[in-house]
Amino acid sequence: MNASVAGRPFAITMGDPAGIGPEIVAKAFALQPELTRGCFVVGDIGCMRRGAAIAAAGQPALAIARIGAAAEVAGVPPRCIPVLSPGEPQPDLPPLGAVSAQAGRLAAQAVLWAARAALRGELAGIVTAPLHKEALAAAGLPYPGHTELLQAEAAVHAGVPLAQMPVRMMLANEDLRTVLVSIHLSLRQAIDAVTFEQVLQTLHITDTALTAMLGKRPRIAVAGLNPHAGEGGLFGREEIEAIAPAVQAAQAAGLAVQGPFAPDTVFMRARRGEFDVVVAMYHDQGLIPVKYLGVEQGVNVTLGLPLVRTSPDHGTAFDIAGTGRADPSSLLAALRMARRLAPASV
Repeated sequence: MNASVAGRPFAITMGDPAGIGPEIVAKAFALQPELTRGCFVVGDIGCMRRGAAIAAAGQPALAIARIGAAAEVAGVPPRCIPVLSPGEPQPDLPPLGAVSAQAGRLAAQAVLWAARAALRGELAGIVTAPLHKEALAAAGLPYPGHTELLQAEAAVHAGVPLAQMPVRMMLANEDLRTVLVSIHLSLRQAIDAVTFEQVLQTLHITDTALTAMLGKRPRIAVAGLNPHAGEGGLFGREEIEAIAPAVQAAQAAGLAVQGPFAPDTVFMRARRGEFDVVVAMYHDQGLIPVKYLGVEQGVNVTLGLPLVRTSPDHGTAFDIAGTGRADPSSLLAALRMARRLAPASV
């Protein structure tokens, strides 16, 4: 396995330091030294030392090697975790398992640094440990999560309005891929977001991204919004007025897309191999089927960005933070996915 892509390392952001992020990052370095070779962590040094101690469970923890630039990763000795801190050292660490503005600020600093470095072409990709949305809000960040924050940074870097940097969330594991028309919206707002334009844009983003990933045009299934995909208008007209016309427009453009299908069966059909990906109309519709199959292998991929970004598909797990019980499997799966995607992006 190449340590990096075209000589560039991968950055792993520590996530919310009050959660399990630093612990699972440290476990990833301890358990998979070959996979994490050519990677470094962006985050607070003290928080990462605490995470490494928790991960070690009473045994000697991996040493933390402070670096000042991504290019210094190659000089870090084995069995050390390279950490680049984008902010000042913290005299007191945020308490584990609690929402705090301090934790939100430290987490956001790490993501912003990594995003800007990746946009400058200094990184092969970024893997992001989980954020906590309430902590981000407490820190004054105007974004509900990674996807929106990265979208905004990419738009600023490109010098374009946010609307000209459309992105979508894909959640994937070995059995199923889903892409969402809308992300972090209330259900009422998500229904309003099911428009011809939004669905068609999602189909084009999905087709472009999956073609690069798979090396062939993906077979896309589209889930309906309403029960039975509206049953010919009996249970809602979104399928008739927005979703089906978008599917037809995508087909006319050459995309291999079908639907809308009843949302209670289309995910099973995709899992059995009939489709490569399902486009879902809102957050929970698409994420519940993938997470039900097992969060330990699920990976969140942001489509449409001019950089590679993956993430585990679980949250900050405040309830077990500090206990040493956190499972790094999804983070490791996210790093494997980032390595697969990066060559197509350089």
